[in-house]
Amino acid sequence: MSNVIEILKERFEAEPFAKKLGIRLLELKEGYALVEMKVREEHENIFGYAHGGAIFALIDAAFELASNSRGIVSVALSMNVTYTSPAKRGDVLQAEAREINTTRKTGLYEIKVRNQHEKLVASCSALVYRTDRKLVE
Repeated sequence: MSNVIEILKERFEAEPFAKKLGIRLLELKEGYALVEMKVREEHENIFGYAHGGAIFALIDAAFELASNSRGIVSVALSMNVTYTSPAKRGDVLQAEAREINTTRKTGLYEIKVRNQHEKLVASCSALVYRTDRKLVE
């Protein structure tokens, strides 16, 4: 399984979208991922807060890693996000994805985004479809 984790880490480090947003991988293990992003000017919405899309991208990065960490290619079916408090430029946001339940074909994940003061910024419940493809053949 460590081979799967290492491959995911390598792929994530090379992912152009994550690089563009400044999303960094902090921790990855089976069913779990922790990623981080510092809110920059280009992440802001018209009110000067972190854009919901930027926060969603951080959530999705954690979800992508946690849900594929068992070596089965998994794709999102649904994501329900609740934004609880704003983030602003300079805030360091961490998204932590935890596996709640898996079946042969689905996986349920909970993702929490917190700022550097541990304040909850967003919460997400997300479901994946687990394909028949292995990440590593």
